[in-house]
Amino acid sequence: MVRLLGRSGARPARRPRAPLVRRTPETSLGGRSLAAQVFVLQVVVVLLLVVAAVVALVLQARRDTTEEARNRSLAVAQTFANSPGILAALRSPDPTAVLQPRAEAAREASEVDFIVVMNPDGIRYTHPKPDRIGKRFVGTLAPAQAGGTVVEEVDGTIGRLVQAVVPVKAADGRVAGLVSAGITTARVGGNANRQLPLVLSTAAVALALATGGTALVSRRLLRQTHGLGPREMTRMYEHHDAVLHAVREGVIIVDGEGDLLLANDEAHRLLDLPPDAELRKVFDLGLDADTAELLASGRMATDEVHLVGERLLAINQRPTDLAGGPAGSVATLRDSTELRALSGRAEAARERLDMLYAAGVGIGTSLDVTRTAEELAELAVPRFADFACVDLFDAVLEGGEPEPQGALRRTALSATRAGAPLYPVGGRIRFVASSPQARSLAEGRPVLEARLAESPGWRAQDLERTEQVVGFGIHSLITVPVRAGALMLGVVSFWRSERPQPFDPEEVALAEELVARAAVSIDNARRFTREHSMAVTLQRSLLPRTLPEQGALDIAYRYLPAQAGVGGDWFDVLPLSGARVALVVGDVVGHGLHAAATMGRLRTAVHNFSALDLAPEELLALLDELVARIDQDETADGTTAPVAGATCLYAIYDPVSRCCAVARAGHPPPALVRPDGRVEFLDVPAGPPLGLGGLPFETAEVELAEGSRLVLYTDGLVEDRKQDIDTGLERLRAALGDGDGSPEGTCRVVLESLLPARPNDDIALIVARTRALGADRVAEWAVPVDPAAVGEVRAAVARQLARWELEELSFTTELILSELVTNAIRYGSPPVRVRLLRDRTLICEVSDSSNTSPHLRYAAMTDEGGRGLFLVAQLTDRWGTRYTPTGKVIWAEQPLP
Repeated sequence: MVRLLGRSGARPARRPRAPLVRRTPETSLGGRSLAAQVFVLQVVVVLLLVVAAVVALVLQARRDTTEEARNRSLAVAQTFANSPGILAALRSPDPTAVLQPRAEAAREASEVDFIVVMNPDGIRYTHPKPDRIGKRFVGTLAPAQAGGTVVEEVDGTIGRLVQAVVPVKAADGRVAGLVSAGITTARVGGNANRQLPLVLSTAAVALALATGGTALVSRRLLRQTHGLGPREMTRMYEHHDAVLHAVREGVIIVDGEGDLLLANDEAHRLLDLPPDAELRKVFDLGLDADTAELLASGRMATDEVHLVGERLLAINQRPTDLAGGPAGSVATLRDSTELRALSGRAEAARERLDMLYAAGVGIGTSLDVTRTAEELAELAVPRFADFACVDLFDAVLEGGEPEPQGALRRTALSATRAGAPLYPVGGRIRFVASSPQARSLAEGRPVLEARLAESPGWRAQDLERTEQVVGFGIHSLITVPVRAGALMLGVVSFWRSERPQPFDPEEVALAEELVARAAVSIDNARRFTREHSMAVTLQRSLLPRTLPEQGALDIAYRYLPAQAGVGGDWFDVLPLSGARVALVVGDVVGHGLHAAATMGRLRTAVHNFSALDLAPEELLALLDELVARIDQDETADGTTAPVAGATCLYAIYDPVSRCCAVARAGHPPPALVRPDGRVEFLDVPAGPPLGLGGLPFETAEVELAEGSRLVLYTDGLVEDRKQDIDTGLERLRAALGDGDGSPEGTCRVVLESLLPARPNDDIALIVARTRALGADRVAEWAVPVDPAAVGEVRAAVARQLARWELEELSFTTELILSELVTNAIRYGSPPVRVRLLRDRTLICEVSDSSNTSPHLRYAAMTDEGGRGLFLVAQLTDRWGTRYTPTGKVIWAEQPLP
């Protein structure tokens, strides 16, 4: 009977065990009786003799085989290496074509496995397998390359072989190539192989005779001794029994018919087997169907996990008849319940670390508060929660510091399924004091509501909505404040519905760490938003709010700041004297406050310089000197960087002559759309960017038909990282050919065609459609250099004003022209001309060829003169002097009635 031992030190009550094998006199031969010992001893002696003889013969055969293989391979290699024509073949243009057939013929004739011819570096020219020609020979080559001979045994792809490598020497003794021949030992046999069958036959006969005689002697001894004594057998049996039942793993032996032969104590405990389980069918032991089917099948299994009661058992099973044993199987059982629990906790910890790592690289990819909040919500769902809401104070979204008691705005919401009755994105929320969100904000710590249905404080927020939330299946909540230092930026809510388990304290710690990492990115985005808003505000304040009134051009414009930050692009429309209009666009390289401030300084300078009525090239020259001085001042200061680069384009359009004068400093050329739709880029000489100095600027003049569209732009419209400026200009040309021809339509079509999704640079665009001031609105007279001519001019002007129905301006106009013409005749140089322009205002112009400019002064009470220009200044809105290539023009403007 088999006795089992318990796992503890005390031996449990013995349960009777069925014997594994019935003891018969025949099976006793396998024991340790005297008869068995004699039998085994004699058989072992005979076997040792036979084995010794076979081993000696095999060693001799192997030695003969190896020696014969070495001799044959060396002889074949040397013979082929010294064969006629081998040197000529190696030096031929195609050694493979000459040597491959010769090598194969020699291989078949010599009965070797291969003959390989190589160059001195070991690159094959021949091989039995053509795909290996041209590849490097595998083996020892150094002695042969030095002029010696190599014979070695290697394990190749065709088995154990002996290969020899010999050199092919030229007449001067240099090695011109290498020849290797190899043969497998299986193809070479010695005399010992032929003697082996005879030796084995003799040994078998001797073994049979010795076994028969020994068996007869053993039977006689067995009948006389009846085997060993009971003490030795009992001691051996109890030892094996104790070892079997003391192990910590369950052991089960099942025969080929599905009967349980043996189950140790651990197997009884793990499977809860009845005491009389041995010799019963496995299916009758009350096990679950999967476990019983595995144990009865006898199939091989490795660490299969089965749930038996409340235990997870890892079962390993192997058949016992693999090596010719009896049919059946042996299985070991191991309780892996605790291991599985530890593995689950480790996997959960790994997932949490992976989530925190993903938060570090996936949250804060942009300096946008809303997008950062969305990244946090998207990361948490569904890996951590089924719904995630991010609520931030309005001030945070605008870049400011929030008020602790203010309302929050739902900034982001991520969900595993749609239709949840949560507050929508964009809505303003004011949480009641008892809600978990308000408590998190007030206390600055996470709040766990494991069971929302039992949380009256949360339900007080909105009784109707909270009932819908619970009815939707949301049952657990974690709220975590978004805190950056001492600032409370908002609160994040994690909701669970799909998984039945509520949130636990460990998940609260994970949520807090997740939000803490996101809070840094949200605060960075808030700070950037604040700085960006300040810079945009500064930039907007430096750009024109509205366009000034003028009648020469129909203008539409667009200004789009870069997504990455404010830049230094600017534009302006400046009314000039004589109904003329100046258009200017510029670009300061770089982004940020420094670029915006520099842009403001340059724009102010252009305003001031344009008041002098300078030609475009002269204005750019003054602007170039200004930038150079700015660079000098900031370099000397050392606290700010100099201007990295600035470009500018300045154009003046005269509606009377329809002439446009354009000059540019490193700026892209303007585009012109003719009234018939033809698009061209004006050939304006490209001056250097502002601040470089050294080269003059040039002005190009072009006559524009009425209705032409002049397009000015900055390089952000036509150039970026993905396309060069030539490609951008061609795209601009194509876009200008579309649209309805209006300035607004042109701006819209150009931006739709060329504007990138996220502009990297500012974009300024001006589209100006030209008008012409007709001859019926212009009057001009030549004035003789005679004071008496003043009266004639006054009379002619009065008649012209009558034709224009502006008689009420006659008195002031005559007085103005009297003073201006008198000054021109007295102090100027001929020719003197007078011109009247009727535009938005009435413009009076007096020109002469002198460069002397009059100056306004206040005459004393005793002075007889000096009051003319003072009267002009009092009677007009504006007056001034502009210089021309042939002299000067003094002009004055009066408002129309």
